[in-house]
Amino acid sequence: MEGVRNYDAIVIGAGFSGLYAVYSLREAGFSVRALEKADGVGGTWYWNRYPGARCDVQSIEYSYSFSKEIQEEWEWTELMPAQPEIEAYLNFVADRLDLRKDIELSTRVTAMTFDESSNTWFIETDRGQNFVARWVIAGTGCLSEPLEPDLPGLDTFKGVQLFTNRFPKEGFDFTGHRVGVIGTGSSGVQCIPIIAEAADHLYVFQRSAAYSRPANNRPLRPGELEGVKANYEELRIKQRNAFAGLVSFGAVSFEGLKPPERRILETPIEERMKVLDELGWSAPAAWADVMFDLEANRAGTELYGELIRRVVKDPDVAESLVPHYPMGCKRQILDTGYFETFNRDNVTLVDLRKEPIERITANSVDTIRSSYELDVLVLATGFDAMTGALNRIDIRGRDGRTLRDVWTTEGPVSYLGLQVAGFPNLFTVTGPGSPSVLSNMVVSIEQHVEWITDCLVFLREHGLNTIEAEPDAQAAWVEHAASLVEGTIRNSEGCNSWYLGANVPGKKRIHMPYTGGLPAYRRKCDEVAATGYSGFSLS
Repeated sequence: MEGVRNYDAIVIGAGFSGLYAVYSLREAGFSVRALEKADGVGGTWYWNRYPGARCDVQSIEYSYSFSKEIQEEWEWTELMPAQPEIEAYLNFVADRLDLRKDIELSTRVTAMTFDESSNTWFIETDRGQNFVARWVIAGTGCLSEPLEPDLPGLDTFKGVQLFTNRFPKEGFDFTGHRVGVIGTGSSGVQCIPIIAEAADHLYVFQRSAAYSRPANNRPLRPGELEGVKANYEELRIKQRNAFAGLVSFGAVSFEGLKPPERRILETPIEERMKVLDELGWSAPAAWADVMFDLEANRAGTELYGELIRRVVKDPDVAESLVPHYPMGCKRQILDTGYFETFNRDNVTLVDLRKEPIERITANSVDTIRSSYELDVLVLATGFDAMTGALNRIDIRGRDGRTLRDVWTTEGPVSYLGLQVAGFPNLFTVTGPGSPSVLSNMVVSIEQHVEWITDCLVFLREHGLNTIEAEPDAQAAWVEHAASLVEGTIRNSEGCNSWYLGANVPGKKRIHMPYTGGLPAYRRKCDEVAATGYSGFSLS
């Protein structure tokens, strides 16, 4: 076709997934092109540049393991890296591996259609470009499609509107401004202490209180990084064998930790408080029953509330900051001075469970009780997780059925988080049904990209040009993944997390991340490959 560019593979996205996919496929001898809607590489770490944006995984673990040269040459500076450092790291990787020549920036994929006569994908972009490729690898990210907040009157606000998930590159000076932040998920919790330091007054509009704990971040000590580099291979082996692909979470090491045996409901209050004094922010979850019994979970939350009350001086504010949903329902946040921020004279917590927003006007946020005049409104209102980015593309598989329709009617189904039945030759990196956001994302991404690359090499060597998830295998995997959360807090009454899609109106409730752990998932993927890709139809 005239004006159509042909490649073996098209990669969507140029974050951690896209960059490695380009490198891995290119090294395997495939012609590949990555299409990235941003004007720079970085994915999540390109867009989320709000004040205080930081990873909750240690820098030495939140990094590629496939290249010894990159491990040796890159110099991390902090225990947990901030957004600018991660973005700089990914740009370093793109330059060091000469990936830019295979990436088109400022190019958004708008539509993809599978041609059953040729077993290829026809890809269209917002720049009027057309591509044909045998394979499409979607590295679109789990938290990359912002939710547009449904707030009455938002379009009438005359002050400055800022979104944490697309914060301006040049930053913003909050000095002297009256600022409102709506949302207290991870983005809100990270940016609120930073904004409070500059703003004339900060109003925090809390829709749902967050489970957060101190990150205890710090600069890496002299010689610390060199020590890691000398034993990097040992660390990587531990990561791949760890349940969540993590040896540490923040400043807390998992090495040597054993599952808790004591049960909070069998422990007298006095003993619980001793555990709280001993373990601090680790205490609320340090019990065998809190993730499986709602009464035990409430007892754990009470310990968590006590920790907040020890930090926040105003008793009413402290009570509003205690979450009302089960602990473990959502991913815990790591923060730097979050609860301490509410002791500042220039910070006001507005608990929207007590006074919901009625409307936003030209210069204020009005609740049923009060009107809060603002110069700047920061929206930290979250994402359409895991499926949102692909749902924004018009993807048509066999018989013209759209992926959006499948995920709307059946829920976010897939086989192993790698493919969706009816959409041949389309691979999803860390898709629904994989460990993804319940793991170290970089470890999961590397496993997915390597599995996909090996699969395409296998198909090429055997003269095959189509691979498609079988409906029965997909249904069995979805059922298996769902069974793992039955009877746990993650699927309990009152747990309305984005893991379940509960933050998106109309999204079918299915727990999207696989909870069986990375080692079990890797074994399953390896078994599938070793048996000639069982559960997939090859032709």
